[in-house]
Amino acid sequence: MIRHLIISFCFIAGIFLFTGCAKQTTKLNLPLPSDYYPLETGHVFTYRLDSTVIFYTGTSLTVHSYLAKDSIADTIRDNQNRLSYRVYRFITDTLAVNEWQPIATYYITPINHGIEVMDENNLRFIKLKEPIQNDFSWPGNSYIDTKSAGSPYQYLDGWNYTYQNAGQPFTVLNGVLNNTITVLQQDETSPPGDFDPNNYQQRNYSVEVYAQGIGLVYKEFLHWTWQPTSGGYEPDSYGIKLNLIDYH
Repeated sequence: MIRHLIISFCFIAGIFLFTGCAKQTTKLNLPLPSDYYPLETGHVFTYRLDSTVIFYTGTSLTVHSYLAKDSIADTIRDNQNRLSYRVYRFITDTLAVNEWQPIATYYITPINHGIEVMDENNLRFIKLKEPIQNDFSWPGNSYIDTKSAGSPYQYLDGWNYTYQNAGQPFTVLNGVLNNTITVLQQDETSPPGDFDPNNYQQRNYSVEVYAQGIGLVYKEFLHWTWQPTSGGYEPDSYGIKLNLIDYH
């Protein structure tokens, strides 16, 4: 009897040990944020940039197109003494006839188990976070003041970034990239339904795609608010789309 109990105990213990090892191995095999957002000074990314702005009448939206170039220029230490990469963005016309003009500077900071980006408006976003696997989500805008009555960023409140299509191919202007991760940041229309100029409505949509060994290869962001009382879009309505053309 005792011998059978000992054998049973060893068998059960072996199952738990094997299961624990299997889980640990699975976790170690997951890709890291740095795999999808490698950082090195001197790297340059060229995108097609489509900028959505309010038409001068205020009653419609229009798109202006450019070429954008993001250059990882150097490294600095942020106010928490963390190593950050400074990136300069330049734009020119879609035919690259005119000179490149600087328009923005932003910072990319590797953190424990993730990647942060501080944009040109000093807004800090948690762009990537471990574990990189489908359906994992996190509050990517948690460092931004979205609660104050006077905050111009209330529309960023409560966004849960979620991984989709992990390890799947994605097509950009550069071609088919075999291993990517999609981050759906927000997809909301409030109130839901088709656009009706007689009713108030706000639209927030944001998605980014990162390719293994490259970084950001696609971005689409759109925020607009329609006010029927004024018969137009609120002044902070805008959008941006980035589509990778080249990188080196």
